[in-house]
Amino acid sequence: MPYRKMHAASAGARHTTVPDFADITKSAPEKKLTVKVHYRAGRNSQGRITCWHKGGRHARQYRLVDFKRKKLEIVGTVSAIEYDPYRNCRIALVTYADGEKAYVLGAKDLNVGAKIVSYAAGGDPNVGCAMELRYVPQGLEVHNVELQPGRGGQLARSAGTFARLMAIDGDKAILALPSGEIRRVHQTCRATIGVVGRQDANVRNIGKAGRNRWLGVRPTVRGNAMNPIAHPLGGGEGHTNGGRQHCSPWALVEGKKTRVNKNRNNVFIIRRRDGRTMTSEA
Repeated sequence: MPYRKMHAASAGARHTTVPDFADITKSAPEKKLTVKVHYRAGRNSQGRITCWHKGGRHARQYRLVDFKRKKLEIVGTVSAIEYDPYRNCRIALVTYADGEKAYVLGAKDLNVGAKIVSYAAGGDPNVGCAMELRYVPQGLEVHNVELQPGRGGQLARSAGTFARLMAIDGDKAILALPSGEIRRVHQTCRATIGVVGRQDANVRNIGKAGRNRWLGVRPTVRGNAMNPIAHPLGGGEGHTNGGRQHCSPWALVEGKKTRVNKNRNNVFIIRRRDGRTMTSEA
């Protein structure tokens, strides 16, 4: 999807790039497939800010995307390609043979008029079709992969991502994920054939601070620009951190991994994204 560069009428527009939306065929979403999601702006149920620098974004409507692909053996026709403000890829409006409509992730080369099916067993591995991993040809690229059978797709859902089916080992399928991680999932987990579209979603120039405010991103203040009472790096003369490592306002060292080493899902990981090989077996 190409981007267009705005006319340099102001300092904010001089380097701004915006998508041309040429792939969008329908502007207004399906009313029955949208819900209003309450925006908490980084606050928890008590009203306390638990995630900083969030708030003041543009109003949105959440599109109900079918990640489970529960319409089995019913042919669906892609009737429109739409914009989704909650994700960086496009979504496809599918009209099934029984008249029901649903949103699915817009895969690469999935155009208006294409026929897709969610197979109960094996079938033609066409782009946009969904089936269990045990029926997918080895080496094929898939997205919207389930971690648990029937739970709905959780892996490889953002723009331009895909997982590659490496092999079937017993009742487990071995997948190579976009992060470089290689892991096992059960062979009855469902996946969608193809790569998620809009690979160049992040090739853009925001251009101005106001555009980030539209997206709900508030300004970030550096720790060494604060007073000593507000941050461990605050105070002092000039730009200095006092010789200590960068940390959060609560003195938690930045960059420390937060994944629990004893996570029960670790047994399904063959190779971590950092290249380490896991010795535990499923």
